Amino acid sequence: MSIPLSVLDLSPISAGSTAQQALRNSIDLARHAEAWGYRRYWLAEHHFVQVASSATTTLIALVAAATKTIRVGSAAVQLGHHTSASVVESFGTIDALHPGRLDLGLGRSAHRAAQLRSAGVPPVPAPERPTEVRDGVVLPPPFTPGQQLDTSRLAASFEALLLPGAESIDYTEQVEEIRALLEGRYRTAEGIALHAVPGEGAELDLWLFGSSGGESAQLAGRLGLPFAANYHVSPGNILETVAAYRDSFRPSERYPTPYLVVSADVVVAEDEATAKHLASTYGHWVYSIRSGAGAARYQDPDTASPLTEQQQRLVRDRVTTQFVGTPASVAQRLTALQQLTGADELVVTSVTHRHDDRLESHRLLAREWGLSHVRAA
Repeated sequence: MSIPLSVLDLSPISAGSTAQQALRNSIDLARHAEAWGYRRYWLAEHHFVQVASSATTTLIALVAAATKTIRVGSAAVQLGHHTSASVVESFGTIDALHPGRLDLGLGRSAHRAAQLRSAGVPPVPAPERPTEVRDGVVLPPPFTPGQQLDTSRLAASFEALLLPGAESIDYTEQVEEIRALLEGRYRTAEGIALHAVPGEGAELDLWLFGSSGGESAQLAGRLGLPFAANYHVSPGNILETVAAYRDSFRPSERYPTPYLVVSADVVVAEDEATAKHLASTYGHWVYSIRSGAGAARYQDPDTASPLTEQQQRLVRDRVTTQFVGTPASVAQRLTALQQLTGADELVVTSVTHRHDDRLESHRLLAREWGLSHVRAA
């Protein structure tokens, strides 16, 4: 029996389209994902770029209201931009109206951005480690923050998301604050008890997300929480990320054994040539991010010019680890990823210029994976 599949939505804005349309597309995809048998619908948080999921919690509430049974959540709330109370109260409000369907995913990208800003990391050459293929899974050299061409925009974005003079608290400390608020045991430094209403006692699942074997993976393990490892963001780190989570895992009441989700970028079409064509501007999109400009509007493969060799080098790890092809070939590669990592579940993201192509990609994969009886979109 195949493991569950879930959807990660970046709510991308296509060239020639608008944020309004991207949001409508996200609602539409969520409804289809539910009908097609996907387990979860997760939404990513990005700011000041050409994706429409910046107000992630608001969008999660809209998706939950537009669907009935699929789990909905964040992948992930960037804690450096939010207080613990605002996170718990926001998710508690949604849970009050849609109980038992929420996944509260927490990430530390904002904390890493702050570290990058303060360190002033200069660009560095790509690692020398060659790309490896292990059991059918591509494992490229890890991409390091210093390889990003320009970090000034990232630093400016981080500053804009904080009140003047504010400082983000330690990631581990903030995760513990959120757990305490959810469980009704929060106390201030002065010992005053505060209770999140709504929020305390909410019927949600707490997740941690990570792209390396560092703090997030180890913390998820120590706390006995489920963990999402980002192969689609950092494919070169996936094995160390998974190992760090499993090695540090301590059983909890809810999770006596580790529960691991691994992410993957996919583009599926009826034939190989069509899938490759639809995915041909994915490298352009990744380049816009790694160049420091931030995620651009997703280009039309019918009109986009090819990347230069220099540009291709910056994005090669992400392009070569994208799962592109027919339903059978993509399912085979996803199975290899699941077997190598021991994932209990896979979460897939599919970005294409046309919304109909994105729908079809998810529909074809769901049918091939055997999620349910899937009809045409």
